[in-house]
Order: sequence, then structure tokens, then C-alpha cells
Amino acid sequence: MTVDTSSAGDAGVGAGAEQLAIAAAVTAGESVLSRRFGSAITLVGPEDLAGSGPATVVRARVVSSFALPRTLVIKHYRDRPESGADPFAQEAVSYQLFTALAADERMCPELVAHDGRDRVLVLEDLGRTPTLEDKLYARDSRAAERALLSWARSLGRLHASTAGREADFNALLRRLGGPAKSDSGSVDELCERVPALIRKRLGIPVPGEVRAQVTAALESSRAAGFRAFSPVELSPDNNLVTGQGVRFLDFENGCVRSALVDAAHLRLPFASWPDALALPAGMSEAMIAAWRAEVVGVWPAFADDDVLATHLTSSELLRVWLITGEELGSLNLSRHAAPVSREAAFVTWWRDLAKHAGYVRMTAVSEFAARVAAALAARLGPHADLAFYPAFR
Repeated sequence: MTVDTSSAGDAGVGAGAEQLAIAAAVTAGESVLSRRFGSAITLVGPEDLAGSGPATVVRARVVSSFALPRTLVIKHYRDRPESGADPFAQEAVSYQLFTALAADERMCPELVAHDGRDRVLVLEDLGRTPTLEDKLYARDSRAAERALLSWARSLGRLHASTAGREADFNALLRRLGGPAKSDSGSVDELCERVPALIRKRLGIPVPGEVRAQVTAALESSRAAGFRAFSPVELSPDNNLVTGQGVRFLDFENGCVRSALVDAAHLRLPFASWPDALALPAGMSEAMIAAWRAEVVGVWPAFADDDVLATHLTSSELLRVWLITGEELGSLNLSRHAAPVSREAAFVTWWRDLAKHAGYVRMTAVSEFAARVAAALAARLGPHADLAFYPAFR
């Protein structure tokens, strides 16, 4: 009998490459720490933290150093991108920006050391604490609610503490040789594609007034007001729930942009995350209140309920519009949708947009969004409402 060992061999090759990447990360971490502290630093017991981005992420124990904590996290970017924004530069600059702030304004781990030559970051280890995703998928609704409110407060504090720091961010980025991240061209193109896509898949023409509202929302997202640092990746698996509040991780796409782009996630919780589900009635409003309490001192205009609601609805419109452009073409509209599906998410998001647009008298948007939601629901069946996260079922 012949035994096929090809899969085992492939697994061995993969494991070997993984071990080499971990070893390279540890070596780079030791090198930058030794230069930073002026003496040899040894790291042992590396644990692969399985980062989802381009970096190798490792937790390692520090051997006999009075100046350092027992464990540290190393992020090593071995490969330099051929073009465009450099995720190492974006993340290094993001952590530098926060490490320069007071500890109570730092909504992320502290940057211990970094090196542009070795393309490595050494970060404070926040420990084996649960993520926001863990809280949402557990069965404790009170704990999940507290975590969500903490996330909203931390997001607001992150925005408030970095408002007016765009020049600092760009200066740090230039120092590392990284081009500023910009998706203006691709976003414009995506926005232009949506009307044809909606007509093709749902048979609904987009009124001119709705297009004008989308254009206004896009221009508002690029305006000088309300700009602050954004992690961009706002998935709940990128947030640690610590005793000091939620802390943000993974700034590979970090940039300065309108804080309202992030705040749209208070209306569409974690919509960019493929596994996004729904929150119970009142939760979104409570999160908005928690976020506003942190930013209103920097942006007093948000003390006015009507002003805030209008800005949030404009950002919600743009977020729904862009996700529709990205994903409507790939949705399966020929069968009944499960409550945990992306198809069900689209029904819920368009329906919620119709409601919120009605509140702020964006009548054309409200009526159009209701038509889109109804057309989706007609194709996807009676159970096409997005399910709650398990913590709230």
C-alpha cells in the first residue's frame, strides 16, 4: 500500500515557515530592545498570537531585565509593500502618536521600542484578556452591554485626545518614509458604481436627490472639521476588554480622518466585519451617548441633538452606500436568508437607515432606503432580519 504524504509534507513546510517567522520576530525584537536599553535583552518562550494582518505577532518572556515587564508583544513586518501605504509605517506612527499622550488618554498598548530598519514594533502586553468579540459571543448580556459602552467611550476618548493632531501624525509618517494613506480615488469610483448596481440587482432607480445626499456625505467625510485619529479596523476582535476599559489593537491602516466615519459604527455596529450581527433596541443610542460624552468638549456642536443626529445619519448613509457597492453584487438574492447572513444584515441596515433618515427629515433618502429594504426582504424571505449577537439572544 502506498501512503500519500503530500499533505503532511505541505503541513510540515508550513509549520517550518511559521517557526522561521516567529524566530525572525524574536530576533528583531531582541535587537531593537538591546539598542533601546543599551544592553543585551533576551526573549524566550515565544507564543504565536496569530495576527490576521501582514505582521508576525508574538508574545515573548523577557529574561532578567529590571527595566522591562515580564512579557512583551512583538510585531514584525518582514515584507515591504511594493507600492502604496506601508502597514508598518502606519502602525508605528499610530503607536508613536499615542505613546506621546498621557497614560489615561492612551487607548492602546504602549509602544516600548520600534525600528524602521528591522520593521519591528515592541509593545506593552495587555495580557490574556477577553476581546469585545468574546463578550458578544458569550451568554452574559450585562457584561456585553458594559463592554460595548466601554468601547464607545474609548472610541470617543481616542478621537478627543487626537483631534488637532493630524500635522503631528503626518510629520511622524514622513520621518518613517511612509506615504500618507489615501483611498479617495477608490471611494469615489465605488460611490459612482452603486446606482447601476442597485438598478441591476433590485430594479430600483436612484433619485437624483439621493445621489446628491451621498455626494454631500462624502464631501463632509473629507472636510477639515471633526478630524481625529482612526484605527480604521473597528472589528470587535481587535479590541481588548481590560480593567481600565476597552483598548484598541492593530493600527496597520491607522490614519487621520473624520471621526464621524468611525461614529457610523455606532449606528451600524461593526458593519465592516464579516460576522457583524445586530444589537438590541436602545443599545446603539446608549453607545452614541457614551461616545458623545467624550468628544463634546472638543466638538461642542455635538451637544445639539439635531446637529449630532444629522451628522450621524449622513455618515450612516455613506457607510451603507459603500458597503452596498462592495458587496451587493456578491449577495445571493435567490433564496431565503438566514438571520445570521450578510443578506439579512443588508435588509436591517437599509431599514434602519430609512428610519434614521426620516427622523432628520432626509425624506428622499428615507423613502429610497425603505424601497431598497423592501426589495431585499421580498427576495430574501420572512426571516431576513439580522439576528442579535449571542449575548443578547
